[in-house]
Amino acid sequence: MVAVLGETTGHLALLNLRDRMRNDPEGYTILTERPRIRLSTLDLNRMASLPDGSFGREYLRFLEDNHVTPDSRADVKFVDNEELAYVMQRYREVHDLLHTLLGMPTNMLGEVAVKWFEAAQTGLPMCVLGAALGPLRLNTSRLQSLLTSLGPWALQTGRQARCVLNVFYERRWEQNLEDLRQELNIEPPPIALSATKQRNT
Repeated sequence: MVAVLGETTGHLALLNLRDRMRNDPEGYTILTERPRIRLSTLDLNRMASLPDGSFGREYLRFLEDNHVTPDSRADVKFVDNEELAYVMQRYREVHDLLHTLLGMPTNMLGEVAVKWFEAAQTGLPMCVLGAALGPLRLNTSRLQSLLTSLGPWALQTGRQARCVLNVFYERRWEQNLEDLRQELNIEPPPIALSATKQRNT
């Protein structure tokens, strides 16, 4: 239902994101080639052989540490325009890459911080809604961390960073993660969060 909500309410934001991709050389290439981020398209053995600190190795470590897979992202079904449907699909498939870039685990606080970043970056109503409702599931100490440090950081970083849909991540696996963050104007988080299986912490 969350996926359906995102697809049925995001038309204007998708138009804006599509235009931003069309007006960026790397984004335009992505729109033209339409790559997918799936287990079937990833060379996990090669990524595992990359040096620590490389984007590909750190993304693979994120998947392993948080027990997630890129194949968990639903296919877009309710966006009629083929190009806009791809923009929505690409947004979904780069979500875990954003976790890696932002240094956020998949626990509730990490997910909310990423949603605040995505809301500022994309303007998608589902991101704004998630950013607004997500804090309701945090305990007092986590909510304080969000409101005083992680939240303001995520919003500012989302506003100032290069459009994250304009990065051909599949061609960046060997790039140093810190170098990629600098290129995208992504500041490190003010506090470090560790991966945990408890998604409500």
